[in-house]
Amino acid sequence: MMEDLGSSDICRVCRSEGCSERPLFHPCICTGSIKWIHQECLVQWMRYSRKEYCELCGHRFSFTPIYSPDMPRRLPIRDVAGGLIASIATAVKYWLHFTLVALAWLGIVPLTACRIYRCLFTGSVDSILTLPLDMLSTDNIASDIFHGCFVVTCTLFAFIGLVWLREQILHGGGPDWLEREDPPAPPAPPPPLPPQPPLLENNNVLNDQPDQHNEPIQELAVGGEELPGAAAGLDGELADGDDVGGGGGAGGVLGGEVGNWNAIEWDRAAEELTWERLLGLDGSLVFLEHVFWVVSLNTLFILVFAFCPYHMGHFALASLGLRDHAAASHFEGLVTTLCGYCAVGLCLLIFHSLASFLSFTRAKRVLGLCYVVVKVSLLSVVEIGVLPLICGWWLDICSLSMFDATLRDREASFRAAPGTSMFIHWVCGMVYVYYFASFILLLREVLRPGVLWFLRNLNDPDFSPIQEMIHLPIMRHVRRLLASAVIFGTAVLLMLWLPVRVLRVVWPAFLPYTVALQTEATQVSELSLELLLLQVIMPTLLEQSHTRLWLKATVRTWCRAVSHILDLKSYLLGDDEPEPAQVEVGNNPGGAAANGGDLGAAHQALLHRAGPTGFQPYSRPHLFAARIAGLLLCVGVSLVASSLIALTVPVWLGRKVMTMWSVAPPGAALAATPPPPPAPIHELYTASCGTYLCWLVARAAALVISWLPQGRAAFVERLVTWAFVLAKAVVAFVVLFGVIPLLFGLLIELVVVVPFRVPIEQTPNLWLSQIWVLGVLYTKIVCAITMMCPDCALRRAIERVYRNGVRALDLGLILRELAAPAVAYLSISLSVPYVTAHAIAPLFISSPRLRNQIARRIYPFVLIISFSVIIIKLQIHQFSKLYEHIKNDKYLVGRRLVNYHHNKTSSSSTVVSQPAPLFPNN
Repeated sequence: MMEDLGSSDICRVCRSEGCSERPLFHPCICTGSIKWIHQECLVQWMRYSRKEYCELCGHRFSFTPIYSPDMPRRLPIRDVAGGLIASIATAVKYWLHFTLVALAWLGIVPLTACRIYRCLFTGSVDSILTLPLDMLSTDNIASDIFHGCFVVTCTLFAFIGLVWLREQILHGGGPDWLEREDPPAPPAPPPPLPPQPPLLENNNVLNDQPDQHNEPIQELAVGGEELPGAAAGLDGELADGDDVGGGGGAGGVLGGEVGNWNAIEWDRAAEELTWERLLGLDGSLVFLEHVFWVVSLNTLFILVFAFCPYHMGHFALASLGLRDHAAASHFEGLVTTLCGYCAVGLCLLIFHSLASFLSFTRAKRVLGLCYVVVKVSLLSVVEIGVLPLICGWWLDICSLSMFDATLRDREASFRAAPGTSMFIHWVCGMVYVYYFASFILLLREVLRPGVLWFLRNLNDPDFSPIQEMIHLPIMRHVRRLLASAVIFGTAVLLMLWLPVRVLRVVWPAFLPYTVALQTEATQVSELSLELLLLQVIMPTLLEQSHTRLWLKATVRTWCRAVSHILDLKSYLLGDDEPEPAQVEVGNNPGGAAANGGDLGAAHQALLHRAGPTGFQPYSRPHLFAARIAGLLLCVGVSLVASSLIALTVPVWLGRKVMTMWSVAPPGAALAATPPPPPAPIHELYTASCGTYLCWLVARAAALVISWLPQGRAAFVERLVTWAFVLAKAVVAFVVLFGVIPLLFGLLIELVVVVPFRVPIEQTPNLWLSQIWVLGVLYTKIVCAITMMCPDCALRRAIERVYRNGVRALDLGLILRELAAPAVAYLSISLSVPYVTAHAIAPLFISSPRLRNQIARRIYPFVLIISFSVIIIKLQIHQFSKLYEHIKNDKYLVGRRLVNYHHNKTSSSSTVVSQPAPLFPNN
């Protein structure tokens, strides 16, 4: 190895030359002064960098093993058997340990939680006395474990919520009333402590600058519009004397109450405790202690957060005579618990006032913090659960005439399945609230900052709903919830109820929508089309950024037109170059000049802040109130008109397109019996089909409009280019979204669905449309799994196609690396069993019954054989690794670095006898 070394060849790490004891190697593609390296230097660098390849050329380093000279050509059976037994013993040990872990966390914890919960809510002494025996009972163990998982999940979320609320209070401070009544600090601090800066009454440190966070800021009226103060983003409500500050004061209180209580060194415990050690995945039995503590905490949480509020709510409802109403709601336990939390909050507030009157400082603070916890919990339930549920029911009520339904139908469905009905309405309400908030965010990008002062700005960096729940009083939250309900309800009336009423008068034959299908085959197809709609069509539309840009441009055009008609451009869109002298303050036309520079400074300090929460002044025209009324009228008319278009055009277009599939064939008119009427089509699919077609037409129109200013030659060139792109896209779409999903869905149908669903005496009916729809979903799932798997040829091909996009579509790549392998594999998997069952088997088998069984069972049999071959290959691979592991443990003495031009085939099986290895095996 040394004969190729020149006199100037040195190691690129230690800069030393090579010698017989420490030869130089060139293990990668690098050349020049960095070509050579010592093996010891490379190993040390690999341990430091934790990389097995060169950082410069990317070539992976390789080592050849060096075995002991007494190693036999083949390992003895005794060594292989000993290694195999040791591996089996290790596997059994780990299997027993992980089985114990699974039984503890997935069996004992939920089972004890469920039965303790049931014992506490039974309300009898006998249930408490027989609790140990109930823990050991095997009756209904599966259902108890399932319900216990739900109980454990609730307690876990409650614990996480408490920890997060504690962090919010520590960092953002508590409500001001929690510290406003504190007694003054002791006159003299203890002598051993270092001198501290003086404190204000609300525990804020004095400094040279005034504390602007705790001083109430008067709200200003600019141009006749009332504006929020420094705490912008709070729905733009008027200041009503509520002090939103006090964050520093709460931090001081919690620093004394919560923050100083440190019975355990939390940082040190967090460093030592990992998820593997907590769950028992590290192989130790310490997790049994954690299981005991989790069971204890579950019991404590059930007792504190479920048992006590439930019984307090039960007592409160009984005192008020409302028990029958709670029972009639079909959710008696939930309603009683929520009433109990309200009673707990009221009791805490009363006790806090009493403790404040009696000057019990510590008790007052503890009761105040408990009240904050209950308050935030109830407000979270109302805003996340109750408000979307009300919106969902209001949407359903306003759309009854659209589906030719009545309130009795909804009542009957609710009584049949209360939980399902409430969940569906809650989901619909959450979707409505989400898209309403998304549209408001889009409006803020178009309108002048300050127009939507009455709505929350979710993009405001200072907006924190949890901090608002902590600081603001209950009455302000009640007003906000009522205002939100009015806004949401009015929008539903304008966008759903009124357009449906107009549509029933103008076009009575268009309604109702068809949403209830009766036949069994249609219901199955309906389910598959719902999956296709939710998993393929809607994500494709929503992921397109063009839709948002078009909507934004439409809103901007509408605002310009309406502002031109009503002379409200300055109010809606703002001035291009706003002048401070044009801003009117209050009702005084000369307010800007009268107030002088102080008011301008206040505007700059409070309202002209950078970011989404800033406020831009505007010019107020004459008859401003009448113009605002006209603006609101235009908004209502535009919402009704746009809703009418959205409710009619996509559905009408989808009906026309989808009814083409059910048209009778040309020869049907000559038949003796008239053809049956076309089957009804679910309007969800007609609407989605029409929406997709409208989007395609709009996209094509936008492209054509963008090409027109470039001239005729450029337009023709672009048209030809996009024609080729469209042709390639159509071919790729037919192959990737037509042929492959159809073959894949057919294979899954024959292998999995038909053997379990159709009896062997019956002939299966294969609906190709339904098979294709399900095949699209199966293909999407396989693609998602492929993208999560390690690097492979299929994943690289999918990534290349995704990166190229539609404009740079490489049809050859798609057909060669994606379509050809998939179509070939699926075709072979479908054709070989079919030919075997229907062409080869009849040559040797004469029994029709046996041939039918072979034809029906050959596809699952091929699947079993394929899985068996894969498992055998995996076992052979694992045995080869075990064989190498046994050989290396007993006979490996070192490893030698391999040069770049080294012949690996000749060195992999060579036994080298050397007195000392260059790279010992530690």
